[in-house]
Amino acid sequence: MVTGPGVNRPPGPDAFPGGRPPGPPSVWSAGLRCRCPNCGQGRLFQGFLTVVERCEVCGVDLRAHDTGDGPAVFIILILGFAVVGAALAIEIAYEPPLWVHALAWPPLVLGGSLGLLRPFKGVMVALAFHHRRDTFGGSGPAAG
Repeated sequence: MVTGPGVNRPPGPDAFPGGRPPGPPSVWSAGLRCRCPNCGQGRLFQGFLTVVERCEVCGVDLRAHDTGDGPAVFIILILGFAVVGAALAIEIAYEPPLWVHALAWPPLVLGGSLGLLRPFKGVMVALAFHHRRDTFGGSGPAAG
């Protein structure tokens, strides 16, 4: 295990309340909070979208993550549905000029994309960890 100041040390006795790690966190809870899918405590990302190599709390290896384009595809589909639906509803109800649409929707799409990308990637990493635990170096068989 790599050691150094603040780098991948095994958890000490005071790392968890009560002296032992809690049960595995919910996939959705860990993913949306961008926390380790094994313990729910350590940070999942280093920077904006780079997954850490090891959890700083429990030490589980997270290098095998492979979300690919999954988070971006989900965001494109969800935001596309929401923005197109909202644009059509506003167009039918108010008939604004085209420049209003050109000014209103791009910031919403950009902000929504950047705001949703990190939690969606967290959920995808947590789902991959939950269903393919053996490739992550986690302990125990993958659930279900």
